[in-house]
Amino acid sequence: MISRLLGRQTTANHGKGPLSGIAVPPHAGLLTFRVLDPLGEPLGEAKYTLSDSGGRKVVKGETDPFGWVIAVVPLGDYRLSISSDGYTPYRGDASVHGGGTPTALGDISLHPAPNLPLPEPGEWEVEAAHTRIGFSARHIGLGRVYGSFGNFAGAIRIGNTMEHSAMHVVIDTASIDTKVRMRDNHLRSADFLDVERFPTLEFYSDRFTHRGGHNWAITGALTLHGVTRTVTLDAQYNGIRVGMEGETRGAVRATTELHREDYTINWQTMLARNIAVVGSSINVDLDIQIVPKGTELEFK
Repeated sequence: MISRLLGRQTTANHGKGPLSGIAVPPHAGLLTFRVLDPLGEPLGEAKYTLSDSGGRKVVKGETDPFGWVIAVVPLGDYRLSISSDGYTPYRGDASVHGGGTPTALGDISLHPAPNLPLPEPGEWEVEAAHTRIGFSARHIGLGRVYGSFGNFAGAIRIGNTMEHSAMHVVIDTASIDTKVRMRDNHLRSADFLDVERFPTLEFYSDRFTHRGGHNWAITGALTLHGVTRTVTLDAQYNGIRVGMEGETRGAVRATTELHREDYTINWQTMLARNIAVVGSSINVDLDIQIVPKGTELEFK
């Protein structure tokens, strides 16, 4: 990835080096580094962030397919962080100076992240007080509307391996909340969720597929508005912890994208310029905590 380059100053060597001819603005410098995996192979799509001494992000992005980052940044001292799924994040310092000579950090190797302990086999349940089932959708082509469901329940059966596990989540569609009463009432109506005919939204899965590192795919059947479709959740497992009341907790963050036409939710009020009031794609964002079934909690 090469940042947008402005200005007239160029790197040193006047055409003799591989980076010669790159225009660098005054009071800026060229920073380069390459990210490798433990076997010394380039690690593409690793995320990096360069922050100044005040903690403000100056530049962020991803490594190119060959693991390289080439960026032009203001002169100064920085904190560099690099992360990639399945690897322990890297933290280091970088000082970018002038004079036309690039600041070359060289090769930076990431190390495998330690394996997180998986939930013990048995019956678990979604702990609603620390779980959020959220969504967002485009609004008249300008911005996004955000909402969530406040009433839901879920059960998870953990098998001897995660690949032999299953989950079932039931959501009360009338509990939709976008912080605007009139809009929520409209979403509950026959134009959208039609909660009188379809009071619940359900997801069932018995396909847990490890994608490497802490990443999993959870594939199952989503029933919404009387229609059932196959949906895959992109899930990141965050491990097991002991809570404030001594209870065991597991945590997962998951995302997916739905298309309301797939579930026969086709309401379309169009503006004069043919812009849909509600976009077709619905982004779903889940933060889920689970506890062993029957866990007694004082704070819920």
